[in-house]
Amino acid sequence: MENTAASVEMLYEKAKKYTQTSLDLLVLNTIDKTADVLSSLTSRVFIAMAVAMFTLFINVGISLFIGKLLNEYYLGFFIVSAFYFIIAAVLYFFKDKLIETPIANMIIDKLLKSKRSGITILDQFKENEDETI
Repeated sequence: MENTAASVEMLYEKAKKYTQTSLDLLVLNTIDKTADVLSSLTSRVFIAMAVAMFTLFINVGISLFIGKLLNEYYLGFFIVSAFYFIIAAVLYFFKDKLIETPIANMIIDKLLKSKRSGITILDQFKENEDETI
């Protein structure tokens, strides 16, 4: 009887350690994935800011050039503004396909991709299910 009680107690301790280790692993994986997604988004924001500054100055130059050709500088700015208004309207109507879906897919891909061997977490989960069957 004492042997059975000791076995149950040892089994309980191993289950407790396994649960704690699994919880620690989950926390570390969550931190890793969050850091990966945030660093990726941060780098993309900085690149977008640099591109935006380049675009701003190139557009001012184009506006001044068109204005000089038309002999009225304000017309160049109106033409460039109308061009961007058309682009904004197209982006508004196709925002799901052009903006939201690619960003969502990028975030999901970052969250599910394992740093080891390029396989996803879902693939690892499927492998573990096959092993337990």
